[in-house]
Amino acid sequence: MTTLIIHSNTLNFEQIKVIERTYGQQGKPTKINNHFRIELEQTLTTESVRNLSNEIQVDISTLPENFNPKEIKLVISDMDSTFISIECIDEIADYINVKPEVSAITEAAMRGELNFEESLIKRVALLKGLDTSALQYVYSDRLRLNPGAEKCVLGLHDHGIKFALVSGGFTFFTDRLKKEYNLDFTRANVLDQENGELTGKVVGNIIGAQAKADFLHELCKELNIQPNQVIAIGDGANDLTMMKEAGLSVAYHAKPTVQQQANIALNHAGLDAILDFIDGK
Repeated sequence: MTTLIIHSNTLNFEQIKVIERTYGQQGKPTKINNHFRIELEQTLTTESVRNLSNEIQVDISTLPENFNPKEIKLVISDMDSTFISIECIDEIADYINVKPEVSAITEAAMRGELNFEESLIKRVALLKGLDTSALQYVYSDRLRLNPGAEKCVLGLHDHGIKFALVSGGFTFFTDRLKKEYNLDFTRANVLDQENGELTGKVVGNIIGAQAKADFLHELCKELNIQPNQVIAIGDGANDLTMMKEAGLSVAYHAKPTVQQQANIALNHAGLDAILDFIDGK
């Protein structure tokens, strides 16, 4: 038995027609809360599901056989371009006219072409001498949550599920997001400052791919749960190590290499689509 989750609150006549043409008499979608589900007897390939998703322009997911939504106790998410719509370091760099150089390094790191830790050291070095007031400007004027992010956190809390934000970015932003949106846990890098200016260095160990995975396991220990009770969300190559440790991995509007390796790829829906996985019958 295969459960198809269609991440949309509404389906038009043409979309339903395509679905029923694809799956025959079994392909009648049933509405559950804010999404639809289809129960099929046959096993489906990831490619066939994603082809249908592309055809009707709606995200469609199949859950792994060993995934139990009732056991989920933690959702852990990347920050930049996942929970929020920007890459904070790129926007900070805009203040001293080095955004193109920093963005190019960011993109290469997210695609997995550069070691994340080394790329962060290079990018932060370009910020040396920047007045720290620029950080607050980025938070206030440029940082926006991705669609459905706040609804996702509220919905998870309604189900008694904790939410963690982990980032290769900076505590200046994760700390403020934690306070403003009542996040349960956060972890990120600390920017070194001196006399009101950035020194171009990071304090302590860098939060890269392995550190993100380690944070997942640390939280599992703290909450007395197992990794298969965790949903992990990310968009870049440095999220993959963490995502592979979780019971369900979700690539959110992600780079191709991440979509290929994740259990689930969301390319149309907002982050509140995460609630579809735990909203069973």
